[in-house]
Amino acid sequence: MTNKPSRSIDEQIALLKSRGMLFRDENAAKKILKSVSYYRLKWYWWDMRSDKQLHTFAPNSYFEEVVEKYEFDRELRLVLFYAIEIIEIALRAKLIYHLSQSYGGLWYLDSTLFDDIHLFEQQRNELQDEFARSGEIFVKDFKQEHPTINADPKIWESPEHPDAWLILEVATFGNLSKMYKNLKHQLPQKAAIAKEFGLNFHNELSSWLESISYLRNIVAHHSRVWSRTMVKTPMKVVNPNHPWLQINLSKFQEKRPFHIISTMLYLCNMVYPDNIFKQKLFDLFAKYPQMPIYKLGFSNQWKQENIWK
Repeated sequence: MTNKPSRSIDEQIALLKSRGMLFRDENAAKKILKSVSYYRLKWYWWDMRSDKQLHTFAPNSYFEEVVEKYEFDRELRLVLFYAIEIIEIALRAKLIYHLSQSYGGLWYLDSTLFDDIHLFEQQRNELQDEFARSGEIFVKDFKQEHPTINADPKIWESPEHPDAWLILEVATFGNLSKMYKNLKHQLPQKAAIAKEFGLNFHNELSSWLESISYLRNIVAHHSRVWSRTMVKTPMKVVNPNHPWLQINLSKFQEKRPFHIISTMLYLCNMVYPDNIFKQKLFDLFAKYPQMPIYKLGFSNQWKQENIWK
């Protein structure tokens, strides 16, 4: 198999120019390509092509516009992480509180509280691995106070276990989301958590958390949110208790970030009413007024939606 040749920065610029890309400042473009790879940037000029087979660009396609999209996307990820943090911390706190109040600090070890025993064991092992790897001071203190606890033998083979309020503090959002979903559906605590997030049914919250966890992984790995088709999408909710989207989303909008971003705003409003997530987004859009945010699923009427007013 023959791979494509590696191209120098000058060769990358020459290739783009041969395909119709315009440059206002080639020296500035060289500096950017030394810090941000050609392959990473290509996904921001993908929609500027006039011929997808020949990879040629439409007239008046400027490299600087590509960089502006990239910078917008970078700043968007920072704004999204602000909201993700609010939701993740709230989910952690509610799981710890409601389940520990009812079943004690070791509830996460009780398989009878979970639907899928194999998933329960997998999540338990992931919790153990995360706790064993953690460099947090409270983890180190716990291990010192409980000599039988260390990475080998495994925590579960020890007679002493960290309480939920310790071990869940180092759990990933993905594991927390899966743990909530795997709780038995008839548990009143599961319904209580969904209600505190402003939803009527636990399966609605599970779906939303799964989608947000997917977006979180994209953001955490500095991957592209811009013009992305989302693999995980939130389910539609029935009679939400607070301002939400009034109209049915188009198929395009359902699979674009707008849908998940709207769910994040809803959940943030429920658990932290003083949040500034919406204002951060408004400020970002104002900073880049020419950015076609419909590529994210924000239609012309998005500001008329109850939740975005």
